Amino acid sequence: MAIRTHQSISGFVASDPQLSYTERGDARLYMKVGIEHYRKEPDNSFTQLETTFHDLIAYRGAAEQGAARLAKGDNIIADGRVRGYSYERDGQRYEGEEFIATRIGHDLARTRYQVDRSERASGRDATAFATPQQAAPSTATAIGM
Repeated sequence: MAIRTHQSISGFVASDPQLSYTERGDARLYMKVGIEHYRKEPDNSFTQLETTFHDLIAYRGAAEQGAARLAKGDNIIADGRVRGYSYERDGQRYEGEEFIATRIGHDLARTRYQVDRSERASGRDATAFATPQQAAPSTATAIGM
């Protein structure tokens, strides 16, 4: 069987995560994500280019867990897909794209924290998941990065 792959992004939480609920009662998380870009130079050094900012949306469990665990400045990796959108407001047409995340987590290469490996409560409710305790500021980077 082939390995199933998805689109992903790696960046940092650029705005305070906002949790809301859809008309159907599903959790919805919204945040801006900053993505740093670099260019490799002929001498093997890297030049940082302009950071871009993008909308990230998550629903249901990913939204609830993201709201509980993520904060502005955290380095993250998200799995999902890009979706284009367009709408009209006051006679003006707006178009853009957003990343719909199905999974979100801290970037292990750029974040230090401790994992609670104690036995989880039975069931799949939100209380069954332990929240990682940050061992360092969320903007901490890995050695050599």
